[in-house]
Amino acid sequence: MKNPSQVHCTLFLSLSKSLIQPKPLRITLLLSLFLTSCLSHELADNGLGPEVVDLNAKDVSFESEKSLPYLKKPFINSAPKDRQDQLKVGKLGAGGEDREKVLAYVRRLAEPTESVKFGNTDSLLIAHQGSLILEAYFRRGRANYPHYQMSITKSYTAYAIGRAIQLGHLTMEDLNRPAVSFLSDIDSSQLAEGAGEITLDQAMRMSSGILLPQKRLPDILSQPELLIGQGQAQAYLHFTRPLPPAPKPFKYQASDPVLTMQVLEAVVPGSAEQFIRNHLLKPLGISNYNWQEDLSGYPKSAAGSSIRSRDMLKFGLLTLNQGRWNGKQLLPQAFVKKATSPLVQTNEENFYGYFWWHQTREIQDQTYPVIQGRGAGGQFIFVVPSIDLVVVATAHNQGMGKMLKELPENLIPAFAKP
Repeated sequence: MKNPSQVHCTLFLSLSKSLIQPKPLRITLLLSLFLTSCLSHELADNGLGPEVVDLNAKDVSFESEKSLPYLKKPFINSAPKDRQDQLKVGKLGAGGEDREKVLAYVRRLAEPTESVKFGNTDSLLIAHQGSLILEAYFRRGRANYPHYQMSITKSYTAYAIGRAIQLGHLTMEDLNRPAVSFLSDIDSSQLAEGAGEITLDQAMRMSSGILLPQKRLPDILSQPELLIGQGQAQAYLHFTRPLPPAPKPFKYQASDPVLTMQVLEAVVPGSAEQFIRNHLLKPLGISNYNWQEDLSGYPKSAAGSSIRSRDMLKFGLLTLNQGRWNGKQLLPQAFVKKATSPLVQTNEENFYGYFWWHQTREIQDQTYPVIQGRGAGGQFIFVVPSIDLVVVATAHNQGMGKMLKELPENLIPAFAKP
């Protein structure tokens, strides 16, 4: 049954069709204003956070997310409700954290800036000692709407490989095998020099050595039918310049997670899409999500997933607990440890594991290793094992540097023991 605001919207839209011909400009402006009003009524907030009403899978996409109206005021809850979604909940301050320091930072996130009226953040969630203790939504943030993850999709792809190892479809030793050894449809006679030696370990470190000349990209994209299935991997490995010998340099690019997803598709029963849905996301209680399809027909891996902020928090807690979830080992402890370790130094401050970032932050004369999932536009999962802390943040039009620097500086002292 439609609520009154939905009825008003329906009546207005019906009426506008009969009026739009004689006064198109006036009616278009009126219709635009009323549609904004209609969208704002499509929110529910029963203490659980702002939600999109009657949400279904077809409404979830990167493009649809852009049409969500900004919240008129921030939602900040320091005692989150239990949604029966496998997340434990608690109360900010009950675990000894500095409640006022945390709330002061969260409120600052909602303050207007010179360029943005409602701040720069869509959501911020904090878990301490295993429980969600703060849940905040701003601008386009919605408790039930999956937020586009950008490059954190890479981190989830790494954990899909870890899940395949846990279930026996791969072994830790397989990480050092050439990726093409899993891909039966690859024509090894058509590979660039050294391309057949790229290991799964190197691909997940962003150290495959693949380097596609820009002038060859039109050749690759002009025949999308050749990129279906393992044809996508074949194209990367054929068109790349000759690869340098190991150790290969770090290069942040899409080819390496694509190659990783190709291996996952090859080794798991059914398809990679089914495996991710049934064996990685379902055990975590994640069902409200979107994961786009790549040119290959397999799930995208460099970017392309959308999940709720609460579900992002689950991946952080899974990392904090070394692959355990609700008493069950979903990922091998050895894999999680390696995936989130500083395997490759990318610059003076940043290290990289298996599609997860790693920093060591010095804050108030203390040193804190911080594991991070990062996505362009302001998507973050921060895991600080030494103080049992997980923080997730989403945004849609801000750079990464400001929050990457300021969030740990503001929140870690609120949870650190004196």
